[in-house]
Order: sequence, then structure tokens, then C-alpha cells
Amino acid sequence: MKSLLLLVLISICWADHLSDNYTLDHDRVIHLQAENGPRLLVEAEQAKVFSHRGGNVTLPCKFYRDPTAFGSGIHKIRIKWTKLTSDYLKEVDVFVSMGYHKKTYGGYQGRVFLKGGSDNDASLLITDLTLEDYGRYKCEVIEGLEDDTAVVALDLQGVVFPYFPRLGRYNLNFHEAQQACLDQDAVIASFDQLYDAWRGGLDWCNAGWLSDGSVQYPITKPREPCGGQNTVPGVRNYGFWDKDKSRYDVFCFTSNFNGRFYYLIHPTKLTYDEAVQACLNDGAQIAKVGQIFAAWKLLGYDRCDAGWLADGSVRYPISRPRRRCSPTEAAVRFAGFPDKKHKLYGVYCFRAYN
Repeated sequence: MKSLLLLVLISICWADHLSDNYTLDHDRVIHLQAENGPRLLVEAEQAKVFSHRGGNVTLPCKFYRDPTAFGSGIHKIRIKWTKLTSDYLKEVDVFVSMGYHKKTYGGYQGRVFLKGGSDNDASLLITDLTLEDYGRYKCEVIEGLEDDTAVVALDLQGVVFPYFPRLGRYNLNFHEAQQACLDQDAVIASFDQLYDAWRGGLDWCNAGWLSDGSVQYPITKPREPCGGQNTVPGVRNYGFWDKDKSRYDVFCFTSNFNGRFYYLIHPTKLTYDEAVQACLNDGAQIAKVGQIFAAWKLLGYDRCDAGWLADGSVRYPISRPRRRCSPTEAAVRFAGFPDKKHKLYGVYCFRAYN
């Protein structure tokens, strides 16, 4: 009995001792080890957040301070947000705040703000998201000699598509691949984006550049020309190649768009130049490859008419497979790069919203 009473007293005293080293927030208990451990703790309530191009998102980050180690002056706390590059060797400055002083960098200017829901809230609000905003972000809080960090991943709803130019397959070095995606209203895809697309059924037998400089391709149906019939499905990795001299295709990523994608109803079929002019006459522009993929994947756009696109290719999007219109699978069908002056097709246009 005496042993039991002693154990209860020890437990009560231990609990009283610990209560001095805890910070409460929304019924959550955060323990800060005052003597030998960290006096400042930074954490993100979510490791990954999701949004889409044109949307707004909050990257969560909160910090917890040992009240016995710091004064009460919140103006001494420095909050810094950076974006991690794909190789983690460099960081891109996004936002810095210290008291009333705030600074935003690069393309984030006018689009990022501290949420400031509470005194310990370092969450970052990003508005009007772009394709380039995708990636991992680091929240760093500094007070005196103490600092801590947390990392949050921003994922975008979208679609990955393989791309090669009119010159044919395996004609792009890494820098040309980046530009080719930009020209099609897209960005070069990351490995994570390609992996998610493979899990969603993307199967493509030609290797393409990814944003980290690697060359890979997704296989869901193993076969002899694509690594061998007896191999397992997966994302095949060619490794890292010379970004200036090596030439491959590219995997691009695009997301929601702010506009209208449509097939132009026209009394006659058109050459490429006539197609470009027809869209202009309709108050629009000839659509890009990224826009037809986004309309197909994200809006379920379905049209069995082959039409010109801005890069000189002819394609058509099928969301409901049927005879004569991609009978076996939903896909953006590719009809090649026809002669621009003599071949006649319809045209897909895109009208941006202001």
C-alpha cells in the first residue's frame, strides 16, 4: 500500500513538473524540453496540401516557444519561407517576415501573405497559384540563437502528358524540353507527378525528360519493345544525362485553365494558317496541346473531330471510348504533324477569361 501511495505521489509531482514545459494550442499539447532539448519547435499539421492552378492555398506552419527561455517580444521572431529545388541543393526565397518588416520575392510578389490566425501561426497563404508553384516549401522560424523548420508539399490537380515536337521523337535536350512544355501551356513534370500519372494508368514507351534532369518513362503493360514482356510494370529510369547534348522526349504537366476550350464550328475544313485565323476571327487563339489535355482530363471534354493545335499537330479528345473514336480507351488521340499548307482539318480554339 505504501508503495502504491508513493507511486501516485511521484506521478502527480512529475505531471506538475511537465505542465510548466507545455504550450497549449487548440487542445493540442506540445512538449518543449527546456534543459537540453529544443526551445523552439516548428511543425506543419499537414505534410501535403492540394489545390489547382488559379486557386488559393494555405501552407500550414506553427511554432511553439519555451516561455522560460524567451521574452514576450513577438517582433524578435523571424519567419522565412523558401521553396526547395528538385535536387534539394538550392532554395528559392519566397517570403520573409520580422515584426512589421515583410518581403516577398520573385514571381510570388503580390501573391503570398502570412495567415496570422494566432500569435504562433506562421502559415503562408498563396493566391492565384501557377504551375510553377508546385513543389516542396520550407517554413523556418528563428528567434535569437534558436531555430527550427518544417516542410510542406504543395500538389496541384492536373494531368501529365508526353510530348515531342514536329521534328520527331528524341529531339529535345533538357533546356529545349523545358521550353517545349512552356510553349504548350505546361511545365516539365516532376518524378512524383509522373509516378502519380503511372498509377493512374499512363503507359508510354518513349523516354522523356523530368524536372530533376532524369530521363524516365511509365509502363503499365510490359511488352518487348518497352523493357521486355516479362518485366514488372513501373516507371523505367534511364538515369541522369547531359542536359545540353542528350536528346529525348519530355513529360509535361498542366492544370486547370481560366478560359474556354472548344472545337470551332466552321463550314469548311482548314489549312493550318486558316485555322489560326479562324480562331482569331472568333475572338480566341488556336489552342495548345496542354489545353486539350486539361480539357479532356479535368473537364471530360469529348469530341471525335480531329483538329489543328498551335504546335501544328492534329489531335482530338475522347472521354467516352466508342467505335471509330478511340474504341478501347479514353485518350487524346494523336493524328501527327500534317502538311500545314495542304492538309485540311478542323481547329480547336481557346478563349481566355479576363
